[in-house]
Amino acid sequence: MTFLYLEALVAIGLSLAALMAGAWAVQQKTGNSGWVDTIWTFSLGLTGAASALWPVDGAAPNARQWLVAALVVAWSVRLGSHIAARTRHVTDDPRYAAYAKDWGADAPKKMFFFLQNQAYGSIPLVFAIFVAARAPVDGLRLQDYLGILILAIGIAGEGLADAQLKSFRSDPANKGKVCDAGLWGWSRHPNYFFEWFGWLAYPVIAISFADPLSYPWGFAALLAPMFMYWILVHLTGIPPLEEQMLLSRGERYKAYQARTSKFFPLPPAGAATP
Repeated sequence: MTFLYLEALVAIGLSLAALMAGAWAVQQKTGNSGWVDTIWTFSLGLTGAASALWPVDGAAPNARQWLVAALVVAWSVRLGSHIAARTRHVTDDPRYAAYAKDWGADAPKKMFFFLQNQAYGSIPLVFAIFVAARAPVDGLRLQDYLGILILAIGIAGEGLADAQLKSFRSDPANKGKVCDAGLWGWSRHPNYFFEWFGWLAYPVIAISFADPLSYPWGFAALLAPMFMYWILVHLTGIPPLEEQMLLSRGERYKAYQARTSKFFPLPPAGAATP
């Protein structure tokens, strides 16, 4: 049994590495690093679905395997399509562009290794999907349906946040302003919050509520929300994005930071600055 999980880890890592090498090739050819996130999202969906449906003892995938595969595909299609639509209208992603500027002449090589690190860093996400799909309980349980609800809330919340931001930016009167409409008045990054929230679905499915120790591998699914929180809040999500917003919005964004929760949705601290 242990060998199967170690084998899965190796297969997941190699698959992600190959797919992100493809993302690097696309980025180098187009000059638009926005495609990196698009390809990463679809790669995670593809690898996650394949790992969920990986046969157990040669048997056909069971209901839980199909459920988990469907969850990750639904997430991937929604987010990947959104990022792709956004990328078509920009010349480059400002976060990656800033990295390339700092790297100078070594940018192509450093971008390759950066994306390989991103691939290997994504292994916990796919492994969480793998262990959730293999929860050794016959039939679907209440907690499996709870996992569906959690991911549905995550997808819907992130979609709503994206739609509110798009609507705000499409109004010429808001040019140069900071979006604090709807969910954006409660969190500076509601799209990131709901992205993180959706990954809670996999530990909910993987860890048995009735007997948590019956499937120790299920606790590995906790790595997904833990890792997603770390990269969104402390690494490649909020820090570079807020740095760019401070450069482009200045004092308006500082005022927004002062009154609005960084990540978790909370009531705003004060009135908005016009």
